[in-house]
Amino acid sequence: MTEAVIVSTARSPIGRAFKGSLKDMRPDDLTVQMVQAALAKVPGLDPKDIVDLHLGVGQPAGESGYNLGRIVSVQAGFDHVPGVTVNRYCSSSLQTTRMAFHAIKAGEGDVFISAGVETVSRFGKGSSDGMPDTKNPIYDDAIARTAKREQGGAASWSDPREDGDVPDVYIQMGQTAENVQQKLGMSREEQDEFGVRSQNLAEKAINDGFWAKDITPVTLPDGSVVSLDDGPRAGVTLEAVSQLKPVFRPDGTITAGNCCPLNDGAAAVVIMSDTKAKELGLTPLARIVSTAVTGLSPEIMGLGPVEAIPAALRNAGMSLDDIDLYEINEAFAVQSWGSAKVLGIPMDKLNVNGGAIAIGHPFGMTGARITSTLINSLQHHDKQFGVESMCVGGGQGMAMVIERLT
Repeated sequence: MTEAVIVSTARSPIGRAFKGSLKDMRPDDLTVQMVQAALAKVPGLDPKDIVDLHLGVGQPAGESGYNLGRIVSVQAGFDHVPGVTVNRYCSSSLQTTRMAFHAIKAGEGDVFISAGVETVSRFGKGSSDGMPDTKNPIYDDAIARTAKREQGGAASWSDPREDGDVPDVYIQMGQTAENVQQKLGMSREEQDEFGVRSQNLAEKAINDGFWAKDITPVTLPDGSVVSLDDGPRAGVTLEAVSQLKPVFRPDGTITAGNCCPLNDGAAAVVIMSDTKAKELGLTPLARIVSTAVTGLSPEIMGLGPVEAIPAALRNAGMSLDDIDLYEINEAFAVQSWGSAKVLGIPMDKLNVNGGAIAIGHPFGMTGARITSTLINSLQHHDKQFGVESMCVGGGQGMAMVIERLT
């Protein structure tokens, strides 16, 4: 049976939104650089063999509006390559990889580009400025419950609802993290320890040369080059992080030290059939073994990996113990480490080079970025099987199992 394999990846440095290194980069310009960089690693590939370009965007409006996937394919010089823009929030560019995986397994083509981008610095720029509030009023009561919690009221995510009540599908992600904390009972100190771990591991990985291998430099509009992530900080301590104030609720536990920042970044992955790779004389980086997507209450969306990872493993005929390394996106310490704890994933297999708390989380980019990081991590630590997963806004989880081939 035909297999879907990853033959190259490219991911930009990750900038801090509004004040960081990529704040002046349009999302299309940034994505084109990553797509071209990923394709440059496959010099024997005829662009005419590319079947489609799938681009994940978490907030497809403003400069990321219209059909950004098609805009990127044309801008990259591939008029013949169609393009589509996909939104599954934080797993948008894992969804684009899943689409390529499915198309190859179905025999509908041999070569696909999976990419993702988010430039939070550019939100509000472009044709979608001043968009009105479009929330469906059937969620008004649910939104009011969330507002009460945000103000430090007594309402809990698990309060019983009246018949016909719905959960808050529009809930702010920080509020879902506080709800997960209520459900799991994870202490502020435990979350802070995980946040410090992320920063310390990222610092070590930088010193070991790991992140330099993972990053593709970006040329800015002024001609200067950015080659480092903005986020990782040297010498982060628990004592310092413990002094930070809660961000989302006066009585909450989520702080800037135990959650990801807002970011800019893009990544691209070239996926092809194993037969095409063999024809081109390529040694693939990894094989896509399986994927899965699951749903749960939007109000505890951070626990999405708890269902998605086992589902992906079932699809692969594998168990948790078969996996060497896990990358669970660190939107929040309470959801990443909390999901791992619920599943029984040991910490020494989880985000071993640091995660999004240190590196950053540009929503649409994250799926493809984690794919790149996981492949490099399997190589760096000489391991075979890896899982990437994340919680997803609106109450979803997503996961993919890969096997390192080189």
